[in-house]
Amino acid sequence: MNKVLGLIGFWCFIIGLVVAVACGIVLPQNEIIVVVLVILGIVIGLLNITAKEIMLFLVATVALIVAGNVFEPLTVLGIGTILDNMLSYVATLMAPAAVIAAIKALWAVGKPGD
Repeated sequence: MNKVLGLIGFWCFIIGLVVAVACGIVLPQNEIIVVVLVILGIVIGLLNITAKEIMLFLVATVALIVAGNVFEPLTVLGIGTILDNMLSYVATLMAPAAVIAAIKALWAVGKPGD
């Protein structure tokens, strides 16, 4: 059963990345896409992130979110705007998963230990 749930989480991650990149190009700032990405992010956070992956995942997510709007100065052919839209959608996908991973990490630190 755990293998099936992990596979579902993995496919949600792949689908979320494809949606984020594709919609960053053709449907920037779309509320429906944001809702879909948040739902996929919740599933990813619940099913994909294991205890040993939490720290690396959280660091990667923070780096991703901090890098927002970094491509804005690239004005040739609107490339900067497109890249920023894609990055924004990827951050939208990963933010709910990061919140869930952070709660899991806090729970692990806060519970009475061995």
